[in-house]
Amino acid sequence: MGDGRHIGMTSIGSGEIRPQCGAICWRLEGGELQVLLITSRDTGRWVIPKGGRIEGLDDAGSAAQEAWEEAGIQGEIAPQPLGSFTYQKIAKNAASIACEVVVFPLAVEGMSDSFPERGQRKRKWFTPDMAARKVAEPGLREILVRFDPGPGPDDGLPLGDY
Repeated sequence: MGDGRHIGMTSIGSGEIRPQCGAICWRLEGGELQVLLITSRDTGRWVIPKGGRIEGLDDAGSAAQEAWEEAGIQGEIAPQPLGSFTYQKIAKNAASIACEVVVFPLAVEGMSDSFPERGQRKRKWFTPDMAARKVAEPGLREILVRFDPGPGPDDGLPLGDY
């Protein structure tokens, strides 16, 4: 994140909120809806691909870029978010940074074994309900439990309204 490409900080009350963009990467496998979780680099907990807003990209584009960098995922990202959640990011100096993540659905069209953060994370597919049980953030849990992408990416129909 120290590469200068991430932008934005919002002040709310007495603290700052760091805006982030995330993707729920999804696919239909044998007729079953699956979502991808990855491990965080610091604690190894299960999370979705997410990161700061990237200069020159909108929030959906930033989420798609994070999905590529962190999980090797390519696909069609919906322009409308599913919702947002907040969490406390533990910085290297042990300080805590409040982050708000706007979450976009990404219909997976390809998954590469060669991507920027390969070797730093694990990837695993779950049903949305099982994924909700694996994540620590209550707001993300809620988004996963109610996640319904509508028609699949291979059916020739556009993504539904989000």
